[in-house]
Amino acid sequence: MEHTQTDDVPTDPGADRLVGSDRVLAVLRELARHPEGAGLEELTRAIGSPKPTVHRALGALRRAGLADQDASSRYVLGDEFLRMAFAHHEARPDHVRVRPVLEALAHRFGETAHYAVLDGREVVYRAKVDPPSGAVRLTSTIGGRNPAHTTAVGKLLLARELTTLADVEAWIGDRTLERRTPRTRCTAEELHAELTVTRQRGYGIDDQENETGIHCLALPVYLTSPSTPSGAVSVSALAYRSPLAAMVDALDDIRALLPS
Repeated sequence: MEHTQTDDVPTDPGADRLVGSDRVLAVLRELARHPEGAGLEELTRAIGSPKPTVHRALGALRRAGLADQDASSRYVLGDEFLRMAFAHHEARPDHVRVRPVLEALAHRFGETAHYAVLDGREVVYRAKVDPPSGAVRLTSTIGGRNPAHTTAVGKLLLARELTTLADVEAWIGDRTLERRTPRTRCTAEELHAELTVTRQRGYGIDDQENETGIHCLALPVYLTSPSTPSGAVSVSALAYRSPLAAMVDALDDIRALLPS
């Protein structure tokens, strides 16, 4: 691995700002964006460093098993990199990975933040962070459950699975949906309409449907797949203190805190 830049003299003084280990890491990050592989020319253009420099970085990565070349001589992530990544991922539970996000949300809004997953007809809370001292704290608990149709998290995740009225009717079956508050959607038609809107806007809302005086906004989290959410994070707030409209206005701030 390189430790100096004395052997690289780019024609443009600003073209090669990455040096040493930073350059090698930049090549590694760029490789991760090309699961189908990338050629040397392509990597050189993307990183903006001279071709010999990128080639040396690739050599260092290959010696460490972090990069390899396929049958067409395109560079790909190496088996050792994948082994380490998957081993780390398996050993790191979702709630550990998402906790820094919840802490940031609780601090940003002064309200309780949750991470929850869908389990059949209910949501299960896997992680929870209360707001800083001085704020009212909710009674939800890690491992606790709520009906999916009454919660922002539940409706957000259901919206991906139940795309038609027939889907919703089959999901409800012959049971009666629990009415937690006067605002709870308890018919197939009401729930279908709500899931359709949720799917279109990309976030879930609980407007005092699970508990009077409490509303919630939820966004999906993609911890295990780029296309299927592993669960959702939510901010649950006292309605009189944090208006739902203000939380919706802060959607960009919430999205900026989510894991990429």
